[in-house]
Amino acid sequence: MTITRVNDRLSVMPQPDPGEFNFLLASGFKAIINVRPVGEEAGQPGTKAEEKAAEHTGLSYSFIPVTVATITEADVQAFHDALEASEGPVVAHCKSGTRALLLYVIGEVLDGRMKLEDIRSVGAGYAVNLSAATTWLQKHFARRPVVKGFFDKRTWSIQYVVSDPATDKCAIVDPVLDFDEKAGATSTINADAILEYIRANNLTVEWILDTHPHADHLSAAHYLKEKTGAATAIGERVVDVQKLWKGIYNWPELATDGSQWDRLFAHGETFKVGSIDAKIMFSPGHTLASITYVIGDASFVHDTLFMPDSGTARADFPGGDARLLWRSIQEILALPDETRIFTGHDYQPQARAPRWESTVAEQKKTNPHLAGVSEEEFVKLRTERDKTLPMPKLILHALQVNVRGGRLPEPESNGKRYLKFPLDALEGAAWS
Repeated sequence: MTITRVNDRLSVMPQPDPGEFNFLLASGFKAIINVRPVGEEAGQPGTKAEEKAAEHTGLSYSFIPVTVATITEADVQAFHDALEASEGPVVAHCKSGTRALLLYVIGEVLDGRMKLEDIRSVGAGYAVNLSAATTWLQKHFARRPVVKGFFDKRTWSIQYVVSDPATDKCAIVDPVLDFDEKAGATSTINADAILEYIRANNLTVEWILDTHPHADHLSAAHYLKEKTGAATAIGERVVDVQKLWKGIYNWPELATDGSQWDRLFAHGETFKVGSIDAKIMFSPGHTLASITYVIGDASFVHDTLFMPDSGTARADFPGGDARLLWRSIQEILALPDETRIFTGHDYQPQARAPRWESTVAEQKKTNPHLAGVSEEEFVKLRTERDKTLPMPKLILHALQVNVRGGRLPEPESNGKRYLKFPLDALEGAAWS
């Protein structure tokens, strides 16, 4: 067993056998990080076997599966978080240990503890070629826009700050207003974390962008507008969603003209984030109003595509349509292969760390709902799967807030706000 010590906190190693975990514990390690994808090679133990062995041994376990070609900033952050969370020394592994060291070195440069030009000598010290880290970082620093993701564990949502390094102007995409449905409590923890990032990086907010009215979380767009003064925007077909839910909620006073936002975007319309060109793609299927924001080389697709190992979004909400979703996805996949795709949810299959960035090329090649799948096969797959899915637990809470741009109901005579909850409104929905 070859273990390479990086520092007091981290060591890296080739693939261990789960039977060796007792030795790792006896050697003083408190946690294992596995950065190897499942099924990479015949005979590898896999994450389930490793997690079981770690639990039996008393080691903490994290699963952050990457390939050299698909490392994202989310993976680097997850690796750093796993190191920070451990109560003692950590050993990280892939097939050879190189990818684990790559994640560490990239994080050190991003956080300013190592210089880009030092990577070659660091690699030489471990007799490892770390040129892939240099290449990754050079591409990362050259990209426009800069995209920072914020993962909300409660709703599995990802919120984004999209910034132009040339002007320090930015947009916020799909922010979350915290809500505990059991206590009926609201909070601004997520939104305030976004504001702190913006303050720390001296950014100016130009836009607060919704991709659609969400069914699984409350929008913080209105709160952030009050804090920043930035313009809010959504797709122009939001009016159709408003009309639909006006009927479901029996809500005669609801304005259904989209006036709750400052700007209603049409398909093909353009705008800017700082000096970066942006455009709108109408992407219905998940909802009547879903749009994709293409900002520079980054596309924000929210509930159309998930990460390649998670497939695609459901199309059975009121106004949803699996065939329209297929056609919307095909338009997204017609973007250049190198276009970055940022999704709005990640449900962490096989308990891996959250991820939210892929590319058009990766989606076309490895997404099981798309690769080698015809339109008819997709519609059948999506329709059958959607019949088994229970509705999001917050759908009836969230839509009455989100069709009003994130505005909570007005206080009543006692000063309290109340959500209206229609019974038996979503006929045929699967029970959880």
